[in-house]
Amino acid sequence: MFWSVIQVKVFKSLEIDMTDTNQSLGDDPAKDPDDQSGEELFEHHHLTADPGQVPLRVDKFVLNLVSNMSRTRLQGAAKAGYVRVNGISVKPNHKVKALDTVTIELPNPIRTFELIPEEMELDVLFEDDELMVINKPAGLVVHPGNGNYTGTLVHGVAWHLLQQQNELPPDLSSGRPRDAQFDQVIPRPGLVHRLDKDTTGVMVLGKTEQTMTSLSQQFFERSVDRRYLALVWGDLEKDGTIEGHIGRNRRNLKLQGVYVHGDEGKHATTHFEVLERLGPVTLVKCKLETGRTHQIRVHMEHTGHPLFGDASYGGNRAVKGVRGGKYQAFLNNCFEVLPRQALHARSLAFTHPKTKERMTFETELPQDMVTVIDRWKSYLGGV
Repeated sequence: MFWSVIQVKVFKSLEIDMTDTNQSLGDDPAKDPDDQSGEELFEHHHLTADPGQVPLRVDKFVLNLVSNMSRTRLQGAAKAGYVRVNGISVKPNHKVKALDTVTIELPNPIRTFELIPEEMELDVLFEDDELMVINKPAGLVVHPGNGNYTGTLVHGVAWHLLQQQNELPPDLSSGRPRDAQFDQVIPRPGLVHRLDKDTTGVMVLGKTEQTMTSLSQQFFERSVDRRYLALVWGDLEKDGTIEGHIGRNRRNLKLQGVYVHGDEGKHATTHFEVLERLGPVTLVKCKLETGRTHQIRVHMEHTGHPLFGDASYGGNRAVKGVRGGKYQAFLNNCFEVLPRQALHARSLAFTHPKTKERMTFETELPQDMVTVIDRWKSYLGGV
């Protein structure tokens, strides 16, 4: 069989009295027919503290390791007796110590995810037996997860390889969080990097295990050259570099935040070059040294220059410019043409894993960005 199916073992735990707690967790309990007062539970997470672990509240300990679980759900599970430390149910404020074992049990069994290839038209820039380079359009989710379990780029690549009678390359990534719906790590075969759903541009995918390993190593060693074009709010005075650790936003876990003191997140560096000034907005070219989630978007927002149209980071409103009916009408028209962040992965350069040839691929700006830039030029000419 071509497509890959990941089997996840389901663990059955002891049964405890859960008569009054099911509504708080939103689950319909599967009752034991021989004991109407009990409930069948399934182990979803099994964590062990490191030898050097300092005492830490169990809810904070789990949230540091299980990124897809909300604090509210975890605390509800602990209060219901679902969270155990060394086999004993504990409250959310229980302190986890070195070598403690933490398990989380829930009424619903773990489901398995099946990656089934889907026919999809791909804009392939280059392909050989080792890899393929594509131009990703806006609106295409790269991999399954977080509620997107069909219609992703990975599904389309799987279909593409199926037509060539090729098997899916293995999923070599590790350390990713489990998916909230399936409570397992969803496979991403072929992927060595990603682009956000509404970011367009060049991507490379590996077709063999050896190629994926080589490409992943190049990304890790930062020998891959990535250049982006972005339309940002504000008049940037000169070229520059933005540095600042990037990690989860404390108020909204779906977004990222910049931590300049390095107390959270991971190191990130973005270089930018001014290409064209268009009054309230500026077209810039960005080069990444690192590849953090939302890196360009959150770095630019941190400096007061969010990407034009970026609803997540405040770019879908009048950040700069004279307030007024005509100006707002113009902006609304632009946002309709470009209902996403104005970000395009312009070029990608890497060394071919087999031939050792240095390869560079470039793509033109998508039409929505071209149209909005032209409208800014026309608008400024008529002001």
